Amino acid sequence: MNNSILEINAVSKSYGNLQVLSNVSLSFNEGEAVGIVGPNGAGKTTLLSIINGTELATSGSISFVGSDITKQSAEERSRNGIGRSFQIPRPFTHLTVFENVLAGASFGGNLRGAAAQNAALEALEKSEMLQFANQRAGSLTLLARKRLELARALATQPKLLLLDEIAGGLTEAECASLVQTIRSLKSAGVTIIWIEHVVQALVAVVDRLICLASGEIIQDGNPDAVLKSEEVLSVYLGAGI
Repeated sequence: MNNSILEINAVSKSYGNLQVLSNVSLSFNEGEAVGIVGPNGAGKTTLLSIINGTELATSGSISFVGSDITKQSAEERSRNGIGRSFQIPRPFTHLTVFENVLAGASFGGNLRGAAAQNAALEALEKSEMLQFANQRAGSLTLLARKRLELARALATQPKLLLLDEIAGGLTEAECASLVQTIRSLKSAGVTIIWIEHVVQALVAVVDRLICLASGEIIQDGNPDAVLKSEEVLSVYLGAGI
């Protein structure tokens, strides 16, 4: 039985003469947590952007829960169940934490009234931000901003959650705390695709690891095997992993 939730078929992305992704084909199963690693400029964030619709592929196709979404807007994809957090948190600093997450439920999830409020409260609880609900977003620490970014994505009630460098800039203890939160989301059945430079955070959660380099997949499989691959080690040589 095929339980694939997302199919990426021969996707390429270029900006003029700059080729960022080249003929990428990937399949993701429902409930799976997949990490993506690679050096800077590998095309990781571009791949997430093409999945959630903030960028459109130059060629190739994308299928989500059996429907072709290749030409869908980011708004349509959000409402159909693809949620995303961004590398740099972008809260509405003058609004409270609850108002920020409510905006995610209302506009990203297309929910209204009590349904939007309930989705926002549930997202705050899952992201461990409920105690900050009435605090202005502009006063939050980096960890709390990262959790707020996660909560806004969760408020859209996603089937697929895309995480972009959510552990970046955190202390070891903060990172460990966030890993526990992401583990709980995985346990609840959310499919996760997570880009991260903090590799120890990834391997604590993911079932599978993909390495991108120069816009191409060079390894895809068991996290330990991928990280020990000579090909993967060579693309990180001098960059650290």
